[in-house]
Amino acid sequence: MEEKIKFELNGKPVEVQLEKTEKLLWVLRTHFNLTGTKYGCGEGYCGSCTVLLNDEPVRSCGTTMEEVAGKKVVTIEGLADGDKLHPVQQAFVENDALQCGYCTPGMIMNAVGLLKRNPSPTRQEIIDGMNDNLCRCGAHTRIFKAIEMAAATMKGGK
Repeated sequence: MEEKIKFELNGKPVEVQLEKTEKLLWVLRTHFNLTGTKYGCGEGYCGSCTVLLNDEPVRSCGTTMEEVAGKKVVTIEGLADGDKLHPVQQAFVENDALQCGYCTPGMIMNAVGLLKRNPSPTRQEIIDGMNDNLCRCGAHTRIFKAIEMAAATMKGGK
């Protein structure tokens, strides 16, 4: 049975009428045309569908709309402030921390969540925090460097 589900999406209140068991990934892509959140494995393993739910990274392919009701969702499209990229996005650009780019939105969203929890992570904490986001192209070293740069920028160190 369909229900009206209200939540905040990228800073704006929204509501949708749908089954509460629908997955957030497909609601973002089909109801809101936010295609930056990627479908990867569909099983919650690869991380390409990562978004922030109340500032915590979650796999949107496994998150039901029932879990989203009344909460705040931020997608890759909601990070930038107008034309100004979020520090993590900017650091990914400056460090060429991507190759094919498919995993990049999920990597960035996971990194933002990591830096919200731990604004000064060590290299090992970054590696551990990003371990479950997969990149087939092998850009991991540049990704870790970008996260270190973003952490410094967010603390005013750049």
